[in-house]
Order: sequence, then C-alpha cells, then structure tokens
Amino acid sequence: MRRLILSTLLITPIFAQYSATISNITPTIKSKMIKGHSYHYGCPVSLDKLRYLNITYRDFEGRDRVGELIVHQDIALDTIRVFQRLYEIGYPIRDMRLVSDFGGNDWQSIEADNTSAFNCRNATGTKHFSKHAYGKAIDINPLENPYISRKGHISHRASLKFRKRVHTKNSSEDKALIKNGDKALEIFKMYHFKWGGEWHRVKDYQHFEHR
Repeated sequence: MRRLILSTLLITPIFAQYSATISNITPTIKSKMIKGHSYHYGCPVSLDKLRYLNITYRDFEGRDRVGELIVHQDIALDTIRVFQRLYEIGYPIRDMRLVSDFGGNDWQSIEADNTSAFNCRNATGTKHFSKHAYGKAIDINPLENPYISRKGHISHRASLKFRKRVHTKNSSEDKALIKNGDKALEIFKMYHFKWGGEWHRVKDYQHFEHR
C-alpha cells in the first residue's frame, strides 16, 4: 500500500502535535465502507480515486485527537492543509468519524455532531448525487452549523439555538459556529472551498465543497 506521510512537511515547531496522513483505500476500509452503507454499487466515483485521511484535531475539551475522513484524491492535500490551519487557530471539532460508523445515515451523523466528508448519497431534497458522493465536500460541526431550508426549517433540535449567526460567549460551541468574517471560513476559502452559508435559497453552514 502506498502511504504518504505529511506531518513532517506540515508541522511547525509551535504546533508540533499536529500530524496528518493520506492513504489509499485499503481492503479493511473498503469493507467498512460497504458494510456501513457509505459506498455501494453505482456510486459516481471509484474507490481508487478516494483517499483515507488521519487528521489531528482539537476537540471541544481542548484535547488533541485523531480523526478520520475520506475525500477525493484531488482534494486530499488541500483538506489536510485546511485542518492544519484550523488546528493552529484552536478551532474546535466535536468528533471526526467516517459516516460508515453511522450506517451511512447522514441524520445520525449530524445528531452526533460529527464532522465528515465522503458519503455516497443524494443531495438533500434532490435525486442527484451530492458533492459528498464524489468525496469533494466536508460537513463540519453540523449542529453548530445547521442546514436551514428555504422556509427556514431546521431539522435538528440541538441546532435551533444556532439559527442566529453571532458569537456571544467564549465556549467551544460558540467557537465552532462559523459565520462571515471568521478565520475558519477564510481558511476554507484559501484552499478553494465554497461555503454553503453563502447559498441564496437555502443555508448550509456546515457544508464546504471544493471548486
């Protein structure tokens, strides 16, 4: 298995705890994806075009943890660079697990406030594949950064208090909320990600898709 370790390339002495690795999809990960219903026959991208990432992040308690993401090979480097910079500014992430851990169920992943990427599913409310089905989109802290429908509906109860996009207190939840002008948003844009919070008809504050 070809394995590229980028921690040496990306770490600075001040943030020596950060590391990230990029790997091909191994038979073990493939089995997990299929059994976990995040990958199946008819998906628009083949497994050899996807990459498995291990990424250091800071959780809501300020602890360093290692998370998992699967993304398209074309955005793997940009993705780990984004998360390096998020780590450096102290941006907190609740959890980072594969959607396969939730049976491919996007609702359950959101309920767990899970940051995720690849999931072979349709876009919300449509019959066409989501950017997640191509491995070219990331949902980050989805409870603090909810999807809001055209009619203003928020499906997840824990997200209702985050409808108003303002920073009001010095808590991890508050820091996880992304709004215009935030450093976290600037970092994603720096690496060519578009933000669902700038959509006109709906708002998807958790959603970043690579251009």
